[in-house]
Order: sequence, then structure tokens, then C-alpha cells
Amino acid sequence: MLSDTRDSQPPSSVSGPIEARWYFVALVTAAIAISYFDRQTLPVAVSAIQHTIPLSNQQFSWLQFAFLIPYALMYAVGGRMLDELGTRRGFILIMVWWSVACALHGLAMNFAMLLLARCLLGMGEGGAFPAATRVVAEWTPLHQRSTAMGIINAGTAVGSVLAPPLIGLILLTSGWRMVFFVSGAVGLAWVVWWWAGYKGSNDASIATLDARLVAQQLSFLDLVGMRRVQVLVFAKFMSDSAWYFYLFWLPKYLYDVRGFDVKHVSYYAWIPYAASGVGSFLGGWLSSNLLSRGRSLDFSRKFVLALSALFMPVVMLVPQVPVSWALLLFSIAFFCQQSWSGLIMTLPADIFPLSAVGSVSGLIGFGGAIGGAIFGVVAGFLLGHGFGYQALFFVVGTFHLIGFTAILLFGGRVQPLKTPDFLIRESQ
Repeated sequence: MLSDTRDSQPPSSVSGPIEARWYFVALVTAAIAISYFDRQTLPVAVSAIQHTIPLSNQQFSWLQFAFLIPYALMYAVGGRMLDELGTRRGFILIMVWWSVACALHGLAMNFAMLLLARCLLGMGEGGAFPAATRVVAEWTPLHQRSTAMGIINAGTAVGSVLAPPLIGLILLTSGWRMVFFVSGAVGLAWVVWWWAGYKGSNDASIATLDARLVAQQLSFLDLVGMRRVQVLVFAKFMSDSAWYFYLFWLPKYLYDVRGFDVKHVSYYAWIPYAASGVGSFLGGWLSSNLLSRGRSLDFSRKFVLALSALFMPVVMLVPQVPVSWALLLFSIAFFCQQSWSGLIMTLPADIFPLSAVGSVSGLIGFGGAIGGAIFGVVAGFLLGHGFGYQALFFVVGTFHLIGFTAILLFGGRVQPLKTPDFLIRESQ
């Protein structure tokens, strides 16, 4: 239930220089921005790519599937890897991999080569958000975590906002292959910044004896078997089925249905992504503000999740309105989606000890990416067999409400694991 019990949570023991804390948040925000810029390269450049490599709707959907399945698997594996290697070394490995993979798109001569490059990109990017969640758990006190994750999650908007105009500029001046070479080079430059700037973890977040005992008992299979983890995975599965549909199909929808060309997409497609950044920040800020005012952690997280889910059905109206109103409705949906997403990815840091945060956030992200992969293929199939975008927008407009209902009914209270006995109760 969405409890409003004002059982103030104990203050987090995470400490450290405030300047370092927010500097590290800025570093990770930049990485997430690069990640979303890189994954938008193909959707924004697809019109130009098709002059060299013809792509049907079904082939386009398979390219997204090729990204999301390895992305999902690496979310789970990468989260565990980060718990083993540590955030600093793990993030370097992840970013080098996906930057090189992004650049490889520019060498593609046919659909199969694009498919391979997309697969390798997904493998690399799957570790980004587990790493981000670990940084938040390592350096940010409880009452600031949703704000920090909201800022980091706003990086998705920064990358997505910059993608249409910058990619459009490169397309008009240098061709589509240069888009991928430039994107890969930016990622490698970030690696140098991270290597020089991130100085290691603040392990004080596993501070109490109870937390240490819980951490010692939590194996990967224990986490998979916990009901609250399963509920969060399902909620992310539903919400990201909608999110990846918007992310990958919005430019194509504007090309195919609204008659946009590269210039129009460059001018206007960034608007919903800008709204998503505002939503990410404000959702995290509102949850932190409620917590600071004495509301329980459970209420502070679930109240904002409920607000975010409530407005997602506005996308059902997109096919019925003029393009300017459609962009407004997309903006509302993107705002609420990223408010939702930032909070979902904060919950592992709220609930679990640091030694399990990467694994849990990885499992949650795995669920989201699998949902996006499956629904992306379904969308391509339906569009190729006589269904229109109207049916798809109606369906995806319900997904966040279904996810929140599962959290409300089956997710239990949002509160830190405190004793080993808690693990036993969760597994029953």
C-alpha cells in the first residue's frame, strides 16, 4: 500500500565532500547523455541510411531488438560485474566497449553489419545505469538520492535533445557514417575524464552491522527470488516497453505519418526529450522534498510514481490531433516517463546494501530492456500487417498504470533491508 506513515528513516551514513558528491553525479550524467545520444544515432539518421542500406519497418524493428536483447543481458550481468570490479574500473570497461561499438556502425555496408554493430552497442550500454545507481548509493545520503538519480536520469534528455539537431547537422555536412564516428570519439573522451576525475567509492553506505550481515547473505539467486525485486522488474518491463517504443519510433513516426524530413526532425523532435529531462529532475526533487518534510520513504517514492503513471495515457490522443498538439502530448508523456524512471532506478539504492545495488538495478534494467525488445518487434509486425500507430499508442498508454498497480499491490513498503530475517520473509 501507499503508506503515509511518517516513520522518518534513519539518516544515511553516506558522507563525503559535498563538492565531490555532485561532481561525480555530473560525471555520470554526462555518461548517460552520451549513452542516449549514441542510441539515437540510428533512429535519427535512418532516413539517410536508407539511401545506402534499404530498411523495412520489420528490419528497423529487428535493429532495435538486436540492441535491446544484449542490452538487457548486460544490464543483469553488468550490474553483477560492477559489484565485483567496483564502479571506477567497471565504468571504464563499459564506456570503451560501447564507444567503439557505436563507431563501428559507420563501417556498415549492409543490414547484417548494422545488426552486429547494434548488438555490440547494446552489450556495452547495458552497464550504464547499474553503474549510475552504484555512484548514488556510494556517495549520496538517503534524502538526496532521488534528486541525484533525477539529475543523472536527466542525462537521457540531454543526449536525446542534442541528438536530432547535431545529428541533422552532421548528416547535412558530412554524411551518415560520420555521425557514428563522432559519437564514438566523444565516448572515448569521456573515459579519460572519468579515469582522471573519479577517485573511488565511499563504502560508508554499508555502515551498520545488520546491513553487513544482509549483504553477506544476498547471493544473486537470492535477489532473483525476492518478490519485491520481481515486482520492480515487472514494473520496469511494462514502463520501458512504452519508453523504448517512443524512443526508437518517434522519429520514424514523424517521418512516415507526419511528413517530416531531416530538417523538421532536427527542429522539433528534441522538444519531448527536453520535457523528459525536466520531468526526471522534478520527479526526483519532489520525492526528496517529501522525504525532507517528514513523509515516509515509502510514501515519498510511491506518491510521485503514481502521479507519473497517471498522465501517461495522454499518448492515446496523439493520432487524433494536429502535429503541434501531438508534440505537446509526447512532451507530457516523456516528462512523466522519466520522472517514473528516475525513481524506479533509485529504489535499489533505497532498499539494498551497496554490495547488491548493481545487481538489483541490473535486474530491473534487464526487465525494462526485454520489454522494449519484445514490444519493438510486436510494433514492427503490427505496422507491417495493416495496423496503424493509433492502436499502438492506445496500448502503450496503459503500460505505466499496470506497472504501478503491481508495485502498489505486491511490492511491499519501500524501506532499507535491516536484518537477515528480512531475507527469509521476502523469499517466502
